[in-house]
Amino acid sequence: MTALPPAVTSLRSRLDELGWVKDLLVAGSLATGDYVPGVSDLDLVAIVDGPVDAVREAALVDLHQGLDSGPAAGAQLGCAYVAESTIPLLDAVHPTWTHAQFVHRRLSGIARAELVHHGFAVCGRPPGAVLPPMTDDQVRAAARAELAGYWAWASRRPWMWLDPVIADLGLTAMARGRYTMRTGRLLTKTEAIEQAHAPDWLVDQLRARRRGDRVASPRLRTGWIAWRDARRTIGALGGHPPVLG
Repeated sequence: MTALPPAVTSLRSRLDELGWVKDLLVAGSLATGDYVPGVSDLDLVAIVDGPVDAVREAALVDLHQGLDSGPAAGAQLGCAYVAESTIPLLDAVHPTWTHAQFVHRRLSGIARAELVHHGFAVCGRPPGAVLPPMTDDQVRAAARAELAGYWAWASRRPWMWLDPVIADLGLTAMARGRYTMRTGRLLTKTEAIEQAHAPDWLVDQLRARRRGDRVASPRLRTGWIAWRDARRTIGALGGHPPVLG
């Protein structure tokens, strides 16, 4: 990329004013070179010099609300705030701004792999100076954990897959998970579409939506295809029996 999205530069500027954010790192599609404006989320990780207490979190809420109603409007800007001392703790949860609210969740193994292998710093140290390296086997384990965690949970709730967003995400997540467990390398969402277990007509529509085109797929049929793919993929992990049909 020749320039950062305005949402990211604005976030950097406002975090600089706080004085306790040490590094701002880019993960996700912006890191892997697969960023599509208006389609992709912006996934960032801020390394802070200590815990994010109630006072700091209140400041971050004001900061992000201001961004979401201004320079980051519509940019789907998200950022995890990780205390430097907790980086080695894989099960630690961190305040994370996502979809206009703070949640507390882990920095996933896949996010760590994206940072280590493809990420870059907007300010501060590069990811390789902050996070420990990850071997191919560790990346494979991260992919397995992603499938066996949230996606296994979602696969037990077939009604969720009637949401077109979940169906699209599921098809690409299954393709990415299978590829990473096989190779130890990461696959972008755009690349994953080409490996999705879906009929040609649906792959064409996935491509179009990834480009930003307003193309709708039949809701029930697409949800069924995506849910069945998730059940089969997760079944291969030993989590569920595969679905026939």
